[in-house]
Amino acid sequence: MKKTLVIILGIIGGIVLSAIIFGAGLFLIRTNSRLAANNLSRIFDWDASNNNPGYPMRGGDFYRRDRNNLFSGNGMMENFRPGNIANVTPLTIDQTEQAIENYLKSLNNSDLELTEIMIFDNNGYAIITEKSTGIGAMELLVDPVSLSVFPEYGPNMMWNLKYGHMSGYNRVGMMGGLNTNSGFDSASMTVTPDQAAKIAQQYLDNHYPGFRAAMDPDPFYGYYTIDILKEGNPTGMLSVNGFSGEVFLHTWHGNFIVMSE
Repeated sequence: MKKTLVIILGIIGGIVLSAIIFGAGLFLIRTNSRLAANNLSRIFDWDASNNNPGYPMRGGDFYRRDRNNLFSGNGMMENFRPGNIANVTPLTIDQTEQAIENYLKSLNNSDLELTEIMIFDNNGYAIITEKSTGIGAMELLVDPVSLSVFPEYGPNMMWNLKYGHMSGYNRVGMMGGLNTNSGFDSASMTVTPDQAAKIAQQYLDNHYPGFRAAMDPDPFYGYYTIDILKEGNPTGMLSVNGFSGEVFLHTWHGNFIVMSE
C-alpha cells in the first residue's frame, strides 16, 4: 500500500512540475512575442525640419561599446579589430576579387555579380548586385588571413529581407543552397534614397561632426548602405533601415585603403 502511494505521489509531482515548466515557457514566449511586436510596430515618420525625427540612432554597439572612439584623428575608421588579424598584411583588390568570384560560383546563381570592392586593413568588403534589377543582393567580407568569404555582419544579416539570414538565405556548405524570399520588392521601402542620405548625414552631424554621408546610397532589400566620407575620401560606412530609418554604423572594417568599382 505504501509503495503504491509513493508511486501515485511521484506521478502527481511529475505532472505538477511539468505544468510549472510549461507555464514558464509559455510566459517567456508571450513576453518575447510582445517585445518583437513592439519593435516591428515602430514606424518611421520623416520630418526634415525636426532634429529628432523619431528614428533610433544606434551605432555598432553590438560590436564595440566605445562609440566615442570610432573615428581616429586622421579621419579613418578606428573600428573593431579582431585580435587574430592584428598586424596582418591587408588584402589586394585582385585577391579579394578572386575570393568573391569563387564564392559566387558556389552559390550557382547567374543573376548575382560583383559590383564593388573596398579594401580595409581588417578585411575586404564587396557589394553583390542582381543583374536583372540593379538592386544590391548582399554584402560580403573576405578574411585577410584565410581568404574565406562570408556574409557581412549587422544589416546584411538582420535587415536583408531577400538574402539575409532571417529570410531563408542559407550559406553553401551549411544548409545546402541559396534560398531567397523572391516576393519582396525593394520599391516597397518607405524610406527613399534621398531620405536615407539625409538621415545618415544627420546621424553624423549629431555624433561625428566633420564627416559626410555619400549622396548615392546603395539600395538593398530592406535597407541602404552609405559610404562615410572625410574630405571627400571614404573612411567607412553605415546602413539605414528602409522602413524604420534606424542607423547602424559598421564598426568592423578598420582603416580604408583602396576601392574598385
